[in-house]
Amino acid sequence: MTDAVSIRRATRDDVPTIAAMFATDLEGGHGDTADPAALPDYFAAFDAIAASPNDRLYVAQLDGVVVGTFQTTLIRSMTGRGSTNLNVEAVHVDQRFRSRGIGEAMMHFAIEAARAQGCAKVQLTSNASRIAAHRFYERLGFSRSHAGFKMKLR
Repeated sequence: MTDAVSIRRATRDDVPTIAAMFATDLEGGHGDTADPAALPDYFAAFDAIAASPNDRLYVAQLDGVVVGTFQTTLIRSMTGRGSTNLNVEAVHVDQRFRSRGIGEAMMHFAIEAARAQGCAKVQLTSNASRIAAHRFYERLGFSRSHAGFKMKLR
């Protein structure tokens, strides 16, 4: 892992960089784009995330350059005697900076945030085609415990 990685809360100024990173993801199938005409959608999402008491959007920086992003959401559940869990979403490292410890630093940050907030578990989903990502998460201690299902509505 590189010691130059830092994690901080994302700001509105980071939104175009985050959107551009997502636009390079050909496996995700999320329909992201770096087209400036789409920025209002990304800014609206950022504003909603920033206003939510349970959501956090982060960026990873390497030598001052934004090279990764992830989002966390606290979920209070009736199961587990009312436990709180941390969901990690939209984990992405800029393709040019992969295999440099950035993803590991981001996930360790999320895990420590979950511990600090008294969470019972950290959970995430990963596209079934992302075999290398699955190995990465398993190496960090995550297990394949559930099958995930999604239904696209638009």
